[in-house]
Amino acid sequence: MTANGFGVRSMSADLQRVLVVRPTGSGDFAGAGWRVPDTDRLRREHDGFVELLDGLGVEVVVADAPEGMVDACFAYDPVFVTGAGAVELQMRKPARQPEPAFLAAEVEKAGVPVVGRLTGSATADGGDMCWLDESTLAVGRGYRTNAAAHEQLGEILGREGVTVERADLPHHLGAAHVMHLMSVVSPVAPDLAVVFEPLAPVPLLEMLAERGYRTVACHPDELDAQGCNVLAVRPGVVVMGDSAPRTRAAIEAAGVEVHVYAADEINKGDGGPTCLTRPLLRA
Repeated sequence: MTANGFGVRSMSADLQRVLVVRPTGSGDFAGAGWRVPDTDRLRREHDGFVELLDGLGVEVVVADAPEGMVDACFAYDPVFVTGAGAVELQMRKPARQPEPAFLAAEVEKAGVPVVGRLTGSATADGGDMCWLDESTLAVGRGYRTNAAAHEQLGEILGREGVTVERADLPHHLGAAHVMHLMSVVSPVAPDLAVVFEPLAPVPLLEMLAERGYRTVACHPDELDAQGCNVLAVRPGVVVMGDSAPRTRAAIEAAGVEVHVYAADEINKGDGGPTCLTRPLLRA
């Protein structure tokens, strides 16, 4: 994987290369479900996030969101990178349906080949996909990721020896609201994950326990503040928004080094640092 400059089979191995998408300054934010941001501050916050990653030794590839594509800054969702290359997804949310083609082209520019595409009725968001180990990908089943996607992902990932494990998501606030598998789990080391247990699928908790993970609880008042959305830069070193101080304290108490960025405007799109990144190489 390293020789090619791409390859991901982990949530917490050293993050060496990542693609981010700088937010657009225009578009129908309210129509896409955002609490309408100050777009100048939004872009400054994103620039600060990029500077933080760069300072932590991550090579950051920056693309610009097409005008009006307000959710494109959440680069984790439209394309998923595996050990073999990229899988172009299809997205259920109407405002996001143009994003997979855009991001697949950007990933290819960064040197990652597209090795699969969802077709037909299959829809999936990357936010429903979480590596538990190098050969196991947990995939949420909810309003954004459907059964047809599970079948196709199983076939695509099976070619490189990866098993797709299904984890059913709760209804929670319904189809109009974001509820991803990674809304409730963030592995931050090979044996440690931040978890919001009240909404976590039982199969996910069982799979974590079987693999020897310890867990840190996201504070119940900080789920909507992206407290459970934590990006591992390397095992035990993470980035999170500055909006979840109690969860941050719990993570630090578990021996993890935490770096924060200003997140007021970014959080208005219900996305955290994992959402903002499309890892290209973890090794």
